[in-house]
Amino acid sequence: MQPDPGFWQGRRVLVTGHAGFKGTWLVAWLRSLGAEVTGFGHPPRSTPSLLDRLGLAGTFRALEGDVRDRPALGAAFAEARPELVFHLAGQPIVLEAQRDPLGTLETNLLGTVHLLEAVRATPGVRAVVIVTSDKCYREPYQACRESDPVGGDEPYAASKACAEIVTHAWRTTYLPPRSGIGIATARAGNVIGGGDWSAHRLVPDLVRAFAAGRTPVLRRPGAIRPWQHVLDALWGYLRLAQALVCDPVRFAGAWNFGPEPGNEWTVAEVAAAVSRRLGSGPWQIEAVPPAVEAPLQRLSIERAKKRLGWRPLLSTAEAVEWTVDGYRQLLEAGRADWLPDQIRRYGDRLGGHEPRPFSAPAELELEVRHVVSASG
Repeated sequence: MQPDPGFWQGRRVLVTGHAGFKGTWLVAWLRSLGAEVTGFGHPPRSTPSLLDRLGLAGTFRALEGDVRDRPALGAAFAEARPELVFHLAGQPIVLEAQRDPLGTLETNLLGTVHLLEAVRATPGVRAVVIVTSDKCYREPYQACRESDPVGGDEPYAASKACAEIVTHAWRTTYLPPRSGIGIATARAGNVIGGGDWSAHRLVPDLVRAFAAGRTPVLRRPGAIRPWQHVLDALWGYLRLAQALVCDPVRFAGAWNFGPEPGNEWTVAEVAAAVSRRLGSGPWQIEAVPPAVEAPLQRLSIERAKKRLGWRPLLSTAEAVEWTVDGYRQLLEAGRADWLPDQIRRYGDRLGGHEPRPFSAPAELELEVRHVVSASG
């Protein structure tokens, strides 16, 4: 069940958003599999960055640019000549989207269109995985399935729903799977892992506050989220990309990646686990939390389990443990060698499971449904 080194060895892979949190983890894993990686995006925005701590600079081609800059992105495709593309670049923060809705839409929507246009212009691309979000669902108060309507009541969710819609449109009109290219969207839950320093995210906010001796503030302690470790999400992306190359017709479309049912924790439960692992104190509750964040989000992962042979390997408790252990080594020793160690440990777990074949649906399913707000 491990990623097949024979498949990835020497593959030309383009990763947008390579210097971000998930991008850095993905580049590290792809390099360990022998892929020829090109990254495109902004340079690291935290100091010191996880990318720098890992010493990855010089082990892959890193091209600086912005997905809103269509010529620059096109030039990156022309230089990399990728066979596989992982599109991770984006504006990922809900509260930042509320502050800057135009910039968020330009990045998350137009950036996706620019990527799809670059794919159109690049011969040899065989698979594209576009990472959107579990926030793209119009009604997130159930275990959302891939066929459920997409939409959004706030700018971030709307931007990700729009990315889903334009991907469906370009795949249907310009880049059909029967032409030999598989394009899919990946809707992951709330991803955690060591080395994420993004603002307005629960675990980085907790770690920063505890490290500085401050009392952290929780916005919605009772909110339920589909927490998962970054390696579980990335394993889904890798598995999906390989399936798209094997059978682009049957595996194009949308895919959910999240925890097993019953492993969705509240914000307070995650905060308590982080606090215990760090040996730190309590937190405060924000008096007037933002109204834009949904109190409940769940994902159905049955499609990925049955048809990709994928499933999450780390429980939420283990995800927190691995995450905090990584932060502790970063903070106490400035070390990042724990990250490839965690990739190897995760690979060992994958190796302990019988490989499952891809299982394509007998018929193509409805991939994207979108609706306006209930009052519209």
